[in-house]
Amino acid sequence: MRGRLRIVGIGPGDPSVRTFRAVEAIKESEVVVGYETYIGLIKDLLEGKEVIPAKMRQEIFRAEISISKALEGRKVALVSDGDPNVYGMAPLVFELMAKRGVEVDVEVIPGVTAALAAAAKLGAPLGSDFAVINLSDLLTPREAILRRVKAAAEADFVLVFYNPIDSGLTKAALEVVRSVRGDSTPVGLVKNAYRQGEEVRITALGEVDMDWIDMRTTIIVGNSETFTWRGYLITPRGYSNKYRL
Repeated sequence: MRGRLRIVGIGPGDPSVRTFRAVEAIKESEVVVGYETYIGLIKDLLEGKEVIPAKMRQEIFRAEISISKALEGRKVALVSDGDPNVYGMAPLVFELMAKRGVEVDVEVIPGVTAALAAAAKLGAPLGSDFAVINLSDLLTPREAILRRVKAAAEADFVLVFYNPIDSGLTKAALEVVRSVRGDSTPVGLVKNAYRQGEEVRITALGEVDMDWIDMRTTIIVGNSETFTWRGYLITPRGYSNKYRL
């Protein structure tokens, strides 16, 4: 009997923003594997299934057990919040299979990532080119993160920061951007997007309240054209450069 592995993006949390394909894949599965918090977000889909929850920083275990169960002939759903390809489980699963010479039937099912969820709550901040940077230095050296932040800031990308776990590193990253763009640059902060306890703030780069930011916060820093209007953060697509609006 041939098993299969579906790496499923469940979105930011609220059932209303799950994709139909994600729900279908979980319902079709026999085994569901995931970080315990993510498992808690899909309780309504787990009846009658073998559920394997894991703690934070047990990503390799999650990938290994998912591959192992699929090799046993089981139908497995490995869940990631947001999208599996954006700091999710998909890269690790494929890397493990490639390095260990193991192959299973795999499908990656996309989901709404934090950048898009936060952008929706802020209005239209991602209308132009943007860069997504993970502020966790667990797997990427601090120096490399700050180097990427500086390059993206100088290139005038809208910046989206994930995982601002380390307040010192987050402050350093925002200071790098501020040194390039100035204090008045618009910033959107979204905590718990599409989850219980959701909060949204729009501020300026020189006025960011570091004490308010935690690992559940997505930070969006505007580019040189981003502006605020009636409580929204807006980055123009460029139509006014070509057309009369």
